[in-house]
Amino acid sequence: MVDITRLDTEQRNPNTGNIDKLGTLEMVKLINNEDQKVALSVEAVLPAIACAVDAIYERLRDGGRLIYVGAGTSGRLGLLDAAECPPTFSVEHDMVIALLAGGPAAFMKAIEGAEDSRELGANDLIATGFTAKDALVGIAASGRTPYVIGALEYARSVGGFTIGLSCTQNSEIAQVADVDISPQPGPEVITGSTRMKSGTAQKMVLNMLTTAAMIKLGKTYGNLMVDLKATNEKLVCRAANIVCTATGVSEERAKEELAKSEFSAKNAILMILANVDYATSREALNLHDGRIYMALDYLSKR
Repeated sequence: MVDITRLDTEQRNPNTGNIDKLGTLEMVKLINNEDQKVALSVEAVLPAIACAVDAIYERLRDGGRLIYVGAGTSGRLGLLDAAECPPTFSVEHDMVIALLAGGPAAFMKAIEGAEDSRELGANDLIATGFTAKDALVGIAASGRTPYVIGALEYARSVGGFTIGLSCTQNSEIAQVADVDISPQPGPEVITGSTRMKSGTAQKMVLNMLTTAAMIKLGKTYGNLMVDLKATNEKLVCRAANIVCTATGVSEERAKEELAKSEFSAKNAILMILANVDYATSREALNLHDGRIYMALDYLSKR
């Protein structure tokens, strides 16, 4: 049997010992008070997060991929973040991918035993074609999940960049990762329920990793999400609002330019601001890594 009693994530929270005796409002206030500690725990590891972002950006820029690997809640959070990248930033579906111990079926129904095999973690990663060009984030609140450790060990063996994300100090995954990100949100409201504070901390870190890397890849214009895929009516309206905000034109004009640009908000913005056609806009953006402000400066000097 594995002794987990010493893990930070398994400690009993002294503030919530009588939570089952509280009224509903007092109960949720207590949960909220504990949740407020999460952001501060993430703040404490921002230097490590920034280091990881830079490494991820460099690999994505050079044609590599970002791969998440985890089990249980941690793995599901990786799947969630990976799934949001294509519609948010118009990246290919294989740029950011996630491996979950037990496979896709484990997303809806826990397959707890799957996390206990290092070999399975390594083999699942091998199946993705992982190479030295890629970055791997191993996610495990406890910091000791064998499935995650196996994947991290394989990634390092082939020269890939490795990041360990846990909520435990001096964890096992930290020992096999190039960068250790270990926010310490403290014991859970319900002892060992790492879907709570630990899960929230991990989600905050994953948000930063992909969002900051995508910003560095030119996927935004200021704080506007200009590379979204307008694949339904809501997203067309969102794209139009983004174009209006960036350029000051009417919604009608924004939708006209979106229609001319295959509903690319980024191109519609540049077409309006630089007064160019779609072909010219695409060429300028391709020359400047998709960054609108650089393409705009380039076109203004032509």
